[in-house]
Amino acid sequence: MHTHDLAEWQHDHIFGQDRTQPGEKRTRLIVVITALMMVVEVGAGLLYGSMALLADGLHMASHATALGISVLAYVYARRLAADQRFTFGTGKINSLAAFASAVLLGGFAFAMVAESTERLMNPIAIAFDQALLVAVVGLLVNGGSAWLLATTPHQHGHSHGHHEHHNHDHNLRAAYLHVLADAVTSLLAIAALLAGKYFGANWLDPAMGILGALLVARWSYGLLKVSAQVLLDKQADPAVTDLLQTVIESSSNDRVSDLHVWSIGHGIYAAQIAIISDEPKTPSHYKSLIPKTLNIVHTAIEMHKRPSH
Repeated sequence: MHTHDLAEWQHDHIFGQDRTQPGEKRTRLIVVITALMMVVEVGAGLLYGSMALLADGLHMASHATALGISVLAYVYARRLAADQRFTFGTGKINSLAAFASAVLLGGFAFAMVAESTERLMNPIAIAFDQALLVAVVGLLVNGGSAWLLATTPHQHGHSHGHHEHHNHDHNLRAAYLHVLADAVTSLLAIAALLAGKYFGANWLDPAMGILGALLVARWSYGLLKVSAQVLLDKQADPAVTDLLQTVIESSSNDRVSDLHVWSIGHGIYAAQIAIISDEPKTPSHYKSLIPKTLNIVHTAIEMHKRPSH
């Protein structure tokens, strides 16, 4: 068989990863905003002698780095989308970056606990007025950044089926959690600074730091879990596999003997199906039964004729 005869039976493995994802442009903007706010907080901390502001600025530096990872992941996945060395495209680069960001988020939570514990044991003088002003600005910036990322459209089309679908962009979620963590720590800092200024409860500043760290650690664990599941090719939810098995077995002669469905990118899946039948049909027939809503963009079907007794 000549090569050109195979063309109609072949397809690419890009699956829409060559397109600019909805979260990329907004994440780029947030990187710039976060970096600028980091410079302001570090500068204000040095100028006013406030360790609280300086520490918060350094926290934002770690988040700016993590957000930079998110942007690089978007660019890398898009530019290598057609690279045939990636068996199922570059969709998992998104989850790999999210996993790395989640690790940084966990490290950030650990550093917050260590720093806050040190402040509980060795309190420092706080310049309340200046610290409050910068903390409020930080809250507004981080809150606005979180809102921008939270309202990013979660849709994109792909080259199989030409339909749009909701996806789970782990990279975007990682960026969102980083700026949300900054917003929460700013909010807790404001509450602690107000209590310290008006009620002399200076101990609340490090106590709120520990509370914020626990929240950040919880977000980090959740992101680690969902991104690791994709990286380890975890079987898709039963709702997906059960529906797929049901439609394949729509004929009384067809039975699914083996079924694997796993994520190969945000919101897209690959499937491997083994079918036993008295009268096996063509692979095209079984593929036509798969609902478009399942977003299964790559399918390998293995058919076996049931032995006669």
